[in-house]
Amino acid sequence: MGERLLVAYDGSEPAKDALEYAIETFPEAELTALYVVPVPDGYWMAFRDPEDRVPATERGRDEGRDILEEAVDLAADHGRDLETEIATGKPDQEIIESATTDGYETIVIGSHGRDRMSRVLLGSVAEKVVRRSPIPVIVARD
Repeated sequence: MGERLLVAYDGSEPAKDALEYAIETFPEAELTALYVVPVPDGYWMAFRDPEDRVPATERGRDEGRDILEEAVDLAADHGRDLETEIATGKPDQEIIESATTDGYETIVIGSHGRDRMSRVLLGSVAEKVVRRSPIPVIVARD
């Protein structure tokens, strides 16, 4: 069995760069693109009825399916198959949990390449994943 890589994918240019990097650098690896429907702190508390949660989450999952379809097309353009997954929650936590729970050996994630001060002020999913992941993380920077 070959190496398994999880590529964090949100449709952004850095995410596309990360997917292309994974495709080109690991030609024999099994690749999975993960889209996370982001849920900000306190989001669920804004809803009074549990059934109100379903439409908001489902819209996010629909958007995620569309974005992941683009990723599948990008991989196909390079002659590669791509598995896809969708999770809901905080992106950094979901990326790490999916990678470790599902037995991936490496996470590949894109980054805008912001300078150090911007990361401190703005935060970054890529930075959080790098700091917290118990498995190797490759950051593709644009």
